[in-house]
Amino acid sequence: MTVDSNAVARAAARLAEAVELSRAVAPVRDVLGTQDIDAAYAVQQELIRRRLSAGAVVVGRKIGLTSPAVQRQLGVDQPDFGVLFADMDVSAEPEVPSVRLLQPKAEAEIAFVLKSDLAVGDLGPQQVRDAVDYAVAALEIVDSRIADWDISLADTVADNASSGLFVLAGRRLTLDEFEPRETSMRMYADDVLVSEGSGAACLGDPLAALAWLARTAREFGEPLRAGQVVLSGALGPMVPAPPGTRIRAEITSLGEVTAAFSEKRDA
Repeated sequence: MTVDSNAVARAAARLAEAVELSRAVAPVRDVLGTQDIDAAYAVQQELIRRRLSAGAVVVGRKIGLTSPAVQRQLGVDQPDFGVLFADMDVSAEPEVPSVRLLQPKAEAEIAFVLKSDLAVGDLGPQQVRDAVDYAVAALEIVDSRIADWDISLADTVADNASSGLFVLAGRRLTLDEFEPRETSMRMYADDVLVSEGSGAACLGDPLAALAWLARTAREFGEPLRAGQVVLSGALGPMVPAPPGTRIRAEITSLGEVTAAFSEKRDA
């Protein structure tokens, strides 16, 4: 499919403006259409190129829209992916900096850290499993530069799969020590249960989501590499995470992961 370079440039400019001004913008589907996913990924790649030119460092990828519950929430029917940059990892911060976010929501996920590349071969289940060094419980703080989360698949793909920030827990398990698809998840906002799910909610198995990403990333010419972090997708519905909220998720075997959002947007 031929991508309209003018449409890509216009959509990228709109999303870049949202970041620069810290202000949500209108959906970009009016420029790209709702069906041209190649164009949406071209926008994503253009924005990534700009960040890399400014010195950003890629540390991994995120898979989005793996949970049927989240797909229903956003009215889409397939997964997508985006890039994780080093400055998105706020695991070591005492608080999640709300000032860096526009309209954040939290998802509980399993994060995989790779010990080998996923660049050649059949990228089948065994190869993907063997490539995982360890897994940890994670919170993905998704965010959208599109006003009111009024997104189609094209909008979220263009917007780096609605990436925001992420938090990784400290407890590491190998795949010999637990089975991702058999996990269960409970997530709390200020100690109130707000989301439940399981490993099976993530494309049937978080490792299946990882395999999907490995194949898709290779098709785009940017295969997964050793050392990268992969956020494998939500285990249940995402929930709002406004300033002052404390999010805590429990994932069986992997344990607990928490994030306290700073109280004031201008802090």
